[in-house]
Amino acid sequence: MTNRPHVPLPTMQQVVLIVLRTLIGWHFLYEGYYKFKLPGWSADGAHLGAWTSAGYLRATTGPLAWIFHQMLDAGWAGWLDWSVKISLMLIGLSLMLGLFTRAGCWGAILLLSLFYVLMIPLAGTQQPGSEGAYLIVNKTLIEAAAVGVVLAFNTGEIAGLDLLFSHRKDRQPANPRAGVAN
Repeated sequence: MTNRPHVPLPTMQQVVLIVLRTLIGWHFLYEGYYKFKLPGWSADGAHLGAWTSAGYLRATTGPLAWIFHQMLDAGWAGWLDWSVKISLMLIGLSLMLGLFTRAGCWGAILLLSLFYVLMIPLAGTQQPGSEGAYLIVNKTLIEAAAVGVVLAFNTGEIAGLDLLFSHRKDRQPANPRAGVAN
C-alpha cells in the first residue's frame, strides 16, 4: 500500500455511508428492544411469552452448535438471552449515534458472524419460518458485509458523536502549566 494523502469522500458517498450505518444501527437496536419488550401480545390478542434464544440455539446445526447446545444443557439460557439483548442494544446505539463506531462495528461483525456460523444456510430451498430460499448467502451474511463497509470507511470520522468528540479534543488548548515545576 502507498501512503497517499487523505482524500475526503464526496458528500453523496458520505451521506450514503451514514444512512447505511444508521439503518444497520436501527435494525440492531430494534431487535434488542423487541426482545426486551416481550412478553407482549400478538396481533390477534394472544399472549406471547418472554423472548428466549433457546429455540434458535437448539435448532442450530453449524460448526459451533455443539458449544451452545452444551451451554443450554448447563442452564445458561438466561445468561445467553441477556447477553444477546444487551449486545444488540449497545451495538445499535453505537451505530446510530456514531459513538465508539469502530467498536460497534466489530461487535456487530462478531455477533452476525456467530449467528451465521451457528446456522449456515446450506439447504438452498425455502425453509419453514424463513422469508426466502438461501444457499450460503443470506441476510445475516449480507448485513455483516455491509457492516464491514461501514467499518472500512470509518464512518465515525464522517458524522456522529465520535466526530464531535474528536473536534472537541482538537480544540482544547494545551495546558501551559503542564511540565512546569513549581
